Amino acid sequence: MMRALRKVWHFIKRLLHLVASPIRRDRGRGGVVVHPYRGYGSQREAFVMGRVFRQATLGRMIPRRGILRDTADVARRIFRHGLADTEVEVYLGENQHQVVTDRDGYFDVRVPLEQPLPIEVSWHRADIWVRAQGEAPIRTHVEVFVPSPDADLLIISDIDDTVMFTGVAEKLKMLYRLFVKKPHRRTAFPGVASLYQALHRGANEKSERPILYVSRGPWAIYELLEAFFQLNRIPVGPILFLREWGISWRRPWPRRAEDHKRDLIHRMLKLFDGLPCVLIGDSGQHDPEVYADIVKVYPNRIAAIYIRQVGNDPQREEAIRTLQRELEHTSCDLILAADSIKMAEHAFENGHISIRGLQAVKRDVADNRTDEGG
Repeated sequence: MMRALRKVWHFIKRLLHLVASPIRRDRGRGGVVVHPYRGYGSQREAFVMGRVFRQATLGRMIPRRGILRDTADVARRIFRHGLADTEVEVYLGENQHQVVTDRDGYFDVRVPLEQPLPIEVSWHRADIWVRAQGEAPIRTHVEVFVPSPDADLLIISDIDDTVMFTGVAEKLKMLYRLFVKKPHRRTAFPGVASLYQALHRGANEKSERPILYVSRGPWAIYELLEAFFQLNRIPVGPILFLREWGISWRRPWPRRAEDHKRDLIHRMLKLFDGLPCVLIGDSGQHDPEVYADIVKVYPNRIAAIYIRQVGNDPQREEAIRTLQRELEHTSCDLILAADSIKMAEHAFENGHISIRGLQAVKRDVADNRTDEGG
């Protein structure tokens, strides 16, 4: 009993520490803070997103470390608010662009790359200057992923029920595994890490293909997802596309997930013009329908659709089979797979991953089955 309680207490402390992490950057001073997210781009233009907040000062009686400090920082996070109409300047190489934040404090800066970035690296540093009225300028930076001109494939993947289990109960289990179980324990779908690593590296195992992730969740879970990806050795990707769930009288509900995903895919296909694309999702929501519609708009751009089968609904499975038949006349295969092996086998057969990548996926899935059996 005491051991179980210690584990729960350890879980609570670790979770509080992670949720409080973006707040600790101000060292308790409060005021205006900037939280940028990793950027992405092509050889023509790049995008840097983030949010500018105003948050409370930490009380003098609060210690610098420990659960009391983390609890206070979580409270500061809950009650902070986005700062509208704030000037944001982004410098990327010799390129620069300026915008102002929207009413929720978000900025999404498009930086035309009039001066080319070095092509021998894919990750670049963007310097960000924020000038809020009545405040001293704030400087920070963030990484921006711009794939090599030799990149041959774009991967866009859903997160919920594709990379990780969804649902409140499953999310709590995932968090418990993240913070209580040993790091080698699996917290993602079996074979996901190896499959995404193989797709990122390509058939020659030297590529650095762009992988873009889409989630129905709000930006507030950004740090949790990053911790999940890093622990599970899944390529973090240039950006996690999430939704703003802010509630207001003008916008009482978050944007529909399928519209959010469809618009982002259109935007990415336009940005990475010419690159074939693999779309990865699950059978539980609208991914197959959204992806099939994308193929109809871009019949020669989508190399494959991988759908992870979740649940055992015969009607849902038949609906996806119907979509498969509708796409038979295109160059895109829609693969409905119960595990990562079938996806990896198709990717290998079509030259998207190496034999070593395929073997790694098979090995990881087999190891997971052994762990479950043991």
